[in-house]
Amino acid sequence: MSKRQSAKYKIDRRMGENLWGRPKSPINARAYGPGQHGQRRKSKISDFGLQLRAKQKLKGYYGNLTEKQFSRIYEEAARRKGNTSENLIALLESRLDAIVYRAKLVPTPFAARQFVNHGHLTVNGRRVNIPSYRVKVGEVVQVRERSRNMALVLEALQLSERETPDYLEVDAKAMTVKYLRMPQLAEVPYPVKMEPNLVVEFYAS
Repeated sequence: MSKRQSAKYKIDRRMGENLWGRPKSPINARAYGPGQHGQRRKSKISDFGLQLRAKQKLKGYYGNLTEKQFSRIYEEAARRKGNTSENLIALLESRLDAIVYRAKLVPTPFAARQFVNHGHLTVNGRRVNIPSYRVKVGEVVQVRERSRNMALVLEALQLSERETPDYLEVDAKAMTVKYLRMPQLAEVPYPVKMEPNLVVEFYAS
């Protein structure tokens, strides 16, 4: 098993949830934590524990972002006008790797980060290899011509386990995705419940 896959499954088991709704998740077979004490009865979690868990779950979902990356995104969300929870989700969803994943050009957020890093994409015709690149409303992301026959991409486009959200316009034939607007939390197709309000409480406390 690759390190990337191992990390992904470890997050699933630690959270006790199938974060990405993947059929191969170990949670589908064993809905309890890792290790010899994984099946013990769980004690009640404190408010701080719930907030920390919500943060770890959201960080993990987007490819296990580092604390530095995630806190920087939160700080920007807090500076912006409007609801900080909604701003946080909108900023996370505007990352280039998140858009590539949502458009079903790759099977996982981990694969999306690697795909961007390896220079397989352009944004408005310009090559971009930074996963955290903030895609602006109206910009078009496209798979470079030499990368369109990669097995990873062709397989991902056939996945039936998740839908493309309405804030993206995807042309599977041209392998392009246009970012139409910043989404709200209710529009983001998370397979599990995300609680960005608890993340805001975590950083505000």
